[in-house]
Amino acid sequence: MGLAEEARISLLAAEENQNENISSSTSVLKQQTGGWKASSLILFTELCVCIVIFGILKNLVVYLKTELLEDNVTAATHASTWLGSYFLAPLIGAYVSDSYWGNYLTIMSFCIINFAGMVTFTLSTSLSILKHSSFFTFFGLYMISLGSGSIQPCLSAFGADQFDTAYRKAKASFFSWYYLSIKIGLVFSSTVILWIQDNYGWTIGFSILTLLSGIACVGLMAGSRHYRYCKPSGSPFTRIRQVIVAASRKYKLDLPEDYSLLYQAKGEPAIVQDNKGSERTPEFSFLDKAAIVAPSDFSCSGALSPWRLCTMLQVEELKSILRLLPVWATFILFASVSSQESSVFLEQGMVMDRHFGSLNIPAASLSSFNVLAVVVFAPIYDKIIVPVACRITKTEGGMSHLQRAGIGLLFSILAMLSATIVETKRLQIASDESLTHQNVAVPMSVFWQIPRYVLVGIGEVFNQIGMLDFFYDQAPDSMRSLCLALSLLTVSLGSYVTSVVLAVVNGVTRWIPENLNEGHLDRFFLLFAGLSLFNLVVFAYCASRYRYKKK
Repeated sequence: MGLAEEARISLLAAEENQNENISSSTSVLKQQTGGWKASSLILFTELCVCIVIFGILKNLVVYLKTELLEDNVTAATHASTWLGSYFLAPLIGAYVSDSYWGNYLTIMSFCIINFAGMVTFTLSTSLSILKHSSFFTFFGLYMISLGSGSIQPCLSAFGADQFDTAYRKAKASFFSWYYLSIKIGLVFSSTVILWIQDNYGWTIGFSILTLLSGIACVGLMAGSRHYRYCKPSGSPFTRIRQVIVAASRKYKLDLPEDYSLLYQAKGEPAIVQDNKGSERTPEFSFLDKAAIVAPSDFSCSGALSPWRLCTMLQVEELKSILRLLPVWATFILFASVSSQESSVFLEQGMVMDRHFGSLNIPAASLSSFNVLAVVVFAPIYDKIIVPVACRITKTEGGMSHLQRAGIGLLFSILAMLSATIVETKRLQIASDESLTHQNVAVPMSVFWQIPRYVLVGIGEVFNQIGMLDFFYDQAPDSMRSLCLALSLLTVSLGSYVTSVVLAVVNGVTRWIPENLNEGHLDRFFLLFAGLSLFNLVVFAYCASRYRYKKK
């Protein structure tokens, strides 16, 4: 008998002695809990948090200019930095949730931080001694971005945890309502909250947001007896590093022909053991060497070092993340298209006829059609398209996650083509009316922008909701919050992509001058349509090669 086989036998014997201790670690509390009763409270919490964050964001530049007397550039920079920190915070919440506290405790903790931040920020707007103190203002703001941002991936993961694995349709429906709650929060903030702030003052407006942040904490806590809980399984980053280090140390060893000889621990925590996708996959086979049992894996006392020997389950977790990354990267450009609603689309709208009867419509108000498209189409997708697709394909859900996301990418191309056509016509009218060299609005209704906003909204129902469902379903059980945080990170990266493309285009062309009537914004839109088409081709290639996790 070889040394490796002896080591493997001794390892199995050691595991038998440890089973009693390991069995006490369970991942899911087996209760008659969960379902829509529990998830509805989570959706309500998400709605309240979104109203708070958008209620601040939509008027933050105005507040900084009027109350802290900042100039345009400084106010815009502070607002952008604050928003960027909000989209980075999900990585913090996901790490804490997956590693230490679990979803519920993480959400409650950061909800309290969010509430404390709102109290601080509101006091800085109402108390004369703090009213013009930038320290208390930004201290409160960044507590809010940390608290509200950190709970985002945890809320979506916690809500999906309330449904059994077999109920894929219910989980997909939850993610539709989750995304819909974000949009409803955006509409409420952009209308009611902004109206209150403009007509009744900052103190009243922010006090209402403070109350809502407190209600979010109380509402979540009220359902604590109805939730289904999952325990954390330790730091996902540590588990990933252990596999990489162990595989690197054994790079000279050959993999056994019988893969059943690779290390499979009997005492894995239940949160990982329930992962039915832990069978060995052929990709990234180098990492399998981390599970080769060798005599050097044992110390003198017979103890194992996790930095020398990892379970195949750990190896497959890392492989799952690596398989997700190429698909994840293709979602960034869709977010980039969506980000243009608050940048290039807005600039185009400013040089179009914005009159509606006697009213002068703000160009930014056209984005409400994007929200309206999501609010209308999400239930249509859930109640009509899915049942029809199920009957046609004879599969649960009607279509796969990636098929749904791919349709969303197609809608982003159509949106950019719509923008191209509108801008081409606008420039033609400017030329016919001899307005090319005048920085004035062209007599073309701004309502011609509506189709692109609707197309982006429908695309979000397919792509963004599909992306959330895909990442939750395909992520390792111990890293779901982290993977959902990565999906939220595409929003931030999409904005950066738009900024980079704008900088490059502005540096090498004259497509987007100060006077858009002299430029070629249509070429910029067509460029993005081309990039989106290329992105769709890359996505199709990655999706065709993607290996779904087995159930």
